[in-house]
Amino acid sequence: MRLTADGTTPNSRLVLVDVLETDDGYAFEPARPFFLAAGDRIAFENDGLVVVRTSGKQLSPSGNRSTRCRPGVLRDRGGPRATAPKG
Repeated sequence: MRLTADGTTPNSRLVLVDVLETDDGYAFEPARPFFLAAGDRIAFENDGLVVVRTSGKQLSPSGNRSTRCRPGVLRDRGGPRATAPKG
């Protein structure tokens, strides 16, 4: 499911979060999976995640933010490499 992490767009339904990946190649992996309720808003701030509940309460789940493969960059998956024909 695609979520908008701008801090103002409310979540449309109940979602179990175990990893959040961004379009610019980052990911946030919480220490423990958690639920976002309908109406919750999320944002990335200071290398962490902030969840604003519909009540206004703010949560900052512990976890790790990391860099993933950036768009347009190919990863070597360890398979055979293509070679030009000899001869």
